Amino acid sequence: METISELNNIWNQTLQLLEDKVDDKRIFDVFLSGSTFRSLNDNKLTIAVNSNLAATILSTKYLSLIQDAVKDVTGQNYKINFVNAQDIVDEPVQEVEEPKYFKYSTVNPTLTFDNFITGTCNIEAKQASLLISKNPGNRDYNPLFIYSDSGLGKTHLLSAIFNSAKESAPKKKALYCSATDFLEEYLLAANGEKEFAKLKDFVISHDILLIDDVQMLGGKEKTTDFLFQVFQKMYNNGKQIIITSDKHPSELKGFDERLKSRFAGGLSISIAAPDVDTCVSILKSKIEAGPLDINAFDEDVLNFIGRKFSKNIRNIDEALHKLVYYTTAFKPTKHIDMDIALEALQPLLDVRAEKQKLSEQRIINVVADYYHLTPNSITGSSRQGQIALARHICMYLIRILLDIPFTKIGITFGGRDHSTVMNGVEKVDKELKNNQTMQEAINDLKKRLKP
Repeated sequence: METISELNNIWNQTLQLLEDKVDDKRIFDVFLSGSTFRSLNDNKLTIAVNSNLAATILSTKYLSLIQDAVKDVTGQNYKINFVNAQDIVDEPVQEVEEPKYFKYSTVNPTLTFDNFITGTCNIEAKQASLLISKNPGNRDYNPLFIYSDSGLGKTHLLSAIFNSAKESAPKKKALYCSATDFLEEYLLAANGEKEFAKLKDFVISHDILLIDDVQMLGGKEKTTDFLFQVFQKMYNNGKQIIITSDKHPSELKGFDERLKSRFAGGLSISIAAPDVDTCVSILKSKIEAGPLDINAFDEDVLNFIGRKFSKNIRNIDEALHKLVYYTTAFKPTKHIDMDIALEALQPLLDVRAEKQKLSEQRIINVVADYYHLTPNSITGSSRQGQIALARHICMYLIRILLDIPFTKIGITFGGRDHSTVMNGVEKVDKELKNNQTMQEAINDLKKRLKP
């Protein structure tokens, strides 16, 4: 349950959103600006306002807008009740007990199974996580141990399990913490600021325990011994344990063999680095959730980022953040092509060589320059003689140099039918046999296209 300070913070953030969303600033200033959080009962937020009229206006005309703003802040649907502050002035504000342990261990409510992009690299881990979130405590999957290199989605899955379990089984208590949080709580107990027995009782009182990056406890003998005690007690009581690490249990260093065997005693699943298709899907999902329009991106740009930043998802995030900044603050543009992407991402990797790599777009650009045309005119619908000639030459060069299927070439040229592309290629091939001008043009273009 959220604490008083967290709920106050939620309402303050909601007010900041509403200040921009309410059409009439006078409404906000008169009825909302002085409102305060009072209590939370049965998923209903009670908000104190300055008059009965304010309570009536906000409960009728603006209720939907306010509920949406609260959801934007929390990710949850709360019912909202407005009351006159004067009517409750003598009533005590509901006290929500501050957690004594792990008070800074929080879960991002936006990390769910729905927005976890699945590929062959991670589908097994997602399926197991989803299964356990619906049926925690099954001995066949206890513990669930997910391991992978950094930045491949382990924390996302832990958060998704927590959020899903909270929704599907609200009576079950779940505790999420990082390994460093776990270590910190143990050290506070070791220094006498908290009691071991009470800390242990607090942890095992939960039905689900999720520990992120457990490898960070390696070499902490007393802390891992305490973890072993917690593990044994929870496991024997049918409670679910989910752990993530950067390596398989058998490869963990600084852990007692008995604890490593417990980690490996349930279901251990690895997450591999995503392939390019999965990276592109992840990238598209992140773009759609952000400020940029997915239609503003050339497909070549998405594939380039997916290919170059496929080591982990954090690399994709970094590249996208850089591109968003560059195209909104530094060099605003409504269309993001390869030239813009290469400029924006230059600080992240050496992309100069990428400019020299042969691609459909590069061939079109070089041919357009050769015939003093624009690339858009070549891929457009004009049938003017010089443009049509340049278009056929582009199709021919793309076909022989990149060995790309006619259908895909047709898509590049405005969705033309594959038979149209075949006809264009055949025209150039026929002209090359007897037309010296065509021979010279193709030779010159091939030279220009060399790295």
